[in-house]
Amino acid sequence: MQAPAQVTFAEALRFWFKLGFISFGGPAGQIALMHAELVERRRWISEQRFLHALNYCMVLPGPEAQQLATYIGWLLHRTWGGIVAGALFVLPSLLLLIALSWIYVRFGEQPVIAGLFYGIKPAVTAIVLHAAWRIGSRAIANRWMAGIAATAFVAIFALDVPFPAIVVAAALVGHFGARRWPGVFALGGGHAAGKKGYGPALIDDDSPRAMHTLFTRSRLALVLAVGGGLWVAAMAILLALHGWDGTLTRMGWFFTKAALLTFGGAYAVLPYVYQGAVEHYQWLTPTQMIDGLALGETTPGPLIIVVAFVAFIGGWSAQVAGDAAPFLGGALAAVVVTFFTFLPSFIFILAGGPMVEATRGRLGFTAPLSAITAAVVGVIVNLALFFAYHVFWPTGFAGAFDPVAALIAITAAIALFRFKAGVLPLLGGCAVAGLAWHLLRPVLAG
Repeated sequence: MQAPAQVTFAEALRFWFKLGFISFGGPAGQIALMHAELVERRRWISEQRFLHALNYCMVLPGPEAQQLATYIGWLLHRTWGGIVAGALFVLPSLLLLIALSWIYVRFGEQPVIAGLFYGIKPAVTAIVLHAAWRIGSRAIANRWMAGIAATAFVAIFALDVPFPAIVVAAALVGHFGARRWPGVFALGGGHAAGKKGYGPALIDDDSPRAMHTLFTRSRLALVLAVGGGLWVAAMAILLALHGWDGTLTRMGWFFTKAALLTFGGAYAVLPYVYQGAVEHYQWLTPTQMIDGLALGETTPGPLIIVVAFVAFIGGWSAQVAGDAAPFLGGALAAVVVTFFTFLPSFIFILAGGPMVEATRGRLGFTAPLSAITAAVVGVIVNLALFFAYHVFWPTGFAGAFDPVAALIAITAAIALFRFKAGVLPLLGGCAVAGLAWHLLRPVLAG
C-alpha cells in the first residue's frame, strides 16, 4: 500500500469546511471524528504523529480539538493551513449560535420554546456530571490524583476559591510533586493509543521534517509579535471607542483571561465564566447561563463557543450598538469575544509547533497538566451541583422541589452512563419530554 498523494490546499480547505459543520459530540467526539477521517480513512497523518500533536494540545489551555485541527492544518500547509483549519472549526458554530441566541432572546418566553428548554436544562446537568466522570476516568489514576480533585472541589464549593487560583495551585503541585514522585503525575494514555495497520500516511512516523516545522528564533519572534500585535490592536480599538468601562472592552479583557485558563476543556472554565459573567459583571442570569450551555451543546464546534452566547446576551442587554440595533450589539459582542477567546490558541500552536515537533517521543512537561486535569474534575462536579440546584429548585431551596426536572435528569444520566447515548439525541429526547410536560401541566392542574 502506498502513501496518499500530496494534499492540495483546496482539498484540505474543503475538508476543514465540512468538519466545521459536522463536529458534534464535544472534544472526545471531535477528536474521534478527526482520527477516523485523517488517520484511518484519508491517511493524511499517522497514528503516532496524530497522538503526539494531541498530547501537546492537551497540555495547552484552550479547546484541544480546535487546536488539534489547527496543528494538523499547519503541518499540511504551513501557517495559512493552520489558520484556515482552526478558523473553519469555529466559524459555523459562531454563526449558528448567534442565530440561536437571537431566537432565544426574541422568543424564549413563548410556551413552545420555554417547554423545550424545560427539558433541556436537566439534560445539561446530566451531561456536565458525565463530563466529570469522563475526564476523571482519564485523569484520576491514583489516590493522590483523587485527593487533588477532592481538594479542588472543597476549595471552590465551600471556600469559594477563584478558579485561576486552583489552576495555579494544581500546576505547582504537579511541577514540584513530579520531582519527588514522578510516577504519580505521569499522564496515562490520555486518549487511548490507537490501532495500527492503517497503512502508510502522507505525514508518517519517519517522514522527514518539513522546513516550516523547524524551529528558528526569528519565526518564533514573528509569530509572537503578530499574535500579540493583533491582541493589542483589537484592545486599543475597543479602548478608543468605548473606554475601559465599556462592555466590549471588559469582555475582551475578561475572555482573554478565560482563554488562558481553559485547562481541561470548556467544562473546566465554565465556573470561571460564571463567576465573572454572571456574578461580577452581571451580563446574564444563572438561568440564561444554563440555557446558553444547552444551546452550545446543540451546535457543532468547540463547546467553549458558548462564550458567544454569553457575549450576545450581554451585548444585547447593554445595547453596545445603540438602542435601535440590539441584534447588531449582540452579534458584535459575540464576534469580539470569539476573537479574544480563540486568538491565544492560534498563537500557542503556530509558536509552539516547531518546538513540539522536535520533542516527539520525549514529552516530559506534562506533570502540571496531570495535576490541573485532576483538579478540573472537582471543579466540574461543583458545576454539576450548581446546575442541579438551579434546575431542581428554580426558586431556591426555600421554594418547591421540581420532581419532573429531577426525573428527566436521572433518565438522561442513565442514558449517558449506561447506554452511551449521543448528546444530540439525548437533548432532543429531553426537549420533547419537557415540551410535553409543559403543555400537559395546565391540563392536569385544571
